[in-house]
Parts: sequence; C-alpha cells; structure tokens
Amino acid sequence: MRPSLRQPILAAVAVTWLLPGIAHAQVDTSKSTVTATSKQMNVPVDGTFKKFTAQIIFDQARPEVGSAQLTIDTASYDLGDESYNQQVRGKDWFDTAQFPTATFVSSAIAPAGGNQFRVSGKLTIKGKSENVMVPVTVTQQGATQTFDGTLPIKRSQFDIGSGEWKDTSVVADEVSIKFHLVEAKK
Repeated sequence: MRPSLRQPILAAVAVTWLLPGIAHAQVDTSKSTVTATSKQMNVPVDGTFKKFTAQIIFDQARPEVGSAQLTIDTASYDLGDESYNQQVRGKDWFDTAQFPTATFVSSAIAPAGGNQFRVSGKLTIKGKSENVMVPVTVTQQGATQTFDGTLPIKRSQFDIGSGEWKDTSVVADEVSIKFHLVEAKK
C-alpha cells in the first residue's frame, strides 16, 4: 500500500507569480500567497509555498513594457504535516536537494479587457521548462496593486511524482497553482 501523501506537487505553484506590479515593485510576501491544489483519491489537497521572491515591472497603461520574475523555494512547500512535507521534498516529488527553486520569467504581458491581462513566460520546475500563459486580474486598492490568477499545470510535465507516484490514479496529474500577490509599499 502506498503511503498517504496529501498534496504532492506544485512547484509550479510558485511559478504563478508572474504578475505585473507597478513601475518596479517588490511583492509583500507577508500579505501574498501561492497555493497549489491537487487531488489525491479525488479529494482536493492544498499546499502553500512559504518562501518566494518576486520582482514586477508593470504600468497598466503600457503593459507590453512590463515584466515579472518569481523564484520559489521548493523546500518551503507546506502541506500542514511535517512528514508529508519531508516526502514532497524527496527525489520522487520536488527533489529539493537537486532543484531548490522553481521559477517563472515573463516574456510578454498583454491586455485582455478591463483589469484582465495575459502573462506569458517560462515556468521551470525540477529542471523542466514549459511556456505558459496565465490570466491575471490586477486590482487597485488605494496606492497598492494586487495580482490574482490561477495557472493549471500537469505535474507529469515537470516530473513531479515519479517512481511509484507516476501513476495518476491516486494523485491526479492536474494541479492548480493559485496566487494572490500584493505589491509592497514604496
């Protein structure tokens, strides 16, 4: 019988921090979140990345000149139980000893109507890179902008869940990386 693993994957999660900010903004990580939701035996399981950095250049009037870069510490993935956390840090999942970070680097930002934008870029997890496009909603809250979005990925594209975990009948291949990024005060 396989050991129970609550939410194995989602380094990609981190990836999703590719949203736009303002001129040249840092993200306030104490107010921001990146979560990955997978399904184990068809039950949703959430994990959170506790450590990441993001740098954003964004002007809503000229989104095409913007850029975003996100780096996630894959060992900071938290499923709420240390034994599960240790398991996802291992070679079959994130292999954090060999691949300590996951990254997203934007290549283009395009308007999609209203406060919606399409952010394209390269997501790299566990040494595997994929071109992705994520829809992002930008909200102005006083002098601060927030960026929200969801990036669906397949863990198999990044070799997350290898060995006995490669079979997707217990842990689904589909993972949703959700992010809420808050621009740091200047």
